[in-house]
Amino acid sequence: MSKRASGGRSPDSLGSADPEDARVDPILTAAYTCFTRHGVRRTTMDDIAREAGMSRPAVYQYVRNKEDVFRRLTRRLLARTLADARAGLESKDDLAGQLTSALEAKLRLTLRLWQDSPAHAAELLSVDARTSADLISEYEHAMRDLLAGAAGRAVPPRAEAEEFADLLLAFTRGLEADLTDHAAPVRRLRHGVQLFVAGLDHARTNPLESV
Repeated sequence: MSKRASGGRSPDSLGSADPEDARVDPILTAAYTCFTRHGVRRTTMDDIAREAGMSRPAVYQYVRNKEDVFRRLTRRLLARTLADARAGLESKDDLAGQLTSALEAKLRLTLRLWQDSPAHAAELLSVDARTSADLISEYEHAMRDLLAGAAGRAVPPRAEAEEFADLLLAFTRGLEADLTDHAAPVRRLRHGVQLFVAGLDHARTNPLESV
């Protein structure tokens, strides 16, 4: 049994600290290189070990199998994106700037995957991926909560803030659907968030018009 499998805490939660990150990181970095180069299905544990400069038995001391590596890599990418989004929302920008920074973190992850591996990006980060669907669902819920928390300062009812967050996320997913021009999604995101926030301001100052 690997050292990672024998621990008492699950490594899958996006919010949990991983006490052996320093030892696992080279494996995950190597896995990212292999997955983006060959795709998840074609990558073998031998490929990952070779890329990491480790023996296959040494890799298995820290991960169980390729699926475990894939889940840990997904977890790391999503956790870092959430951390960037949280930092953006805690900045001193106005609401539009904070929301834009958070959503740019989400968009940058998708852009990075498509730039690094156009042929295999969907395999690395997809809501339909069997091995990571729960992690992505957790990530989407966490991102929604972050956005709703920020929007709640301008839209006091929690339900309205959550609906506003859903609209922002749906808008961002739409931008992620067409990444042929890598600069366009970021530009459109910034413009779109400004329009969303302007709509909020208008609704607050003209409440009867929004009824």
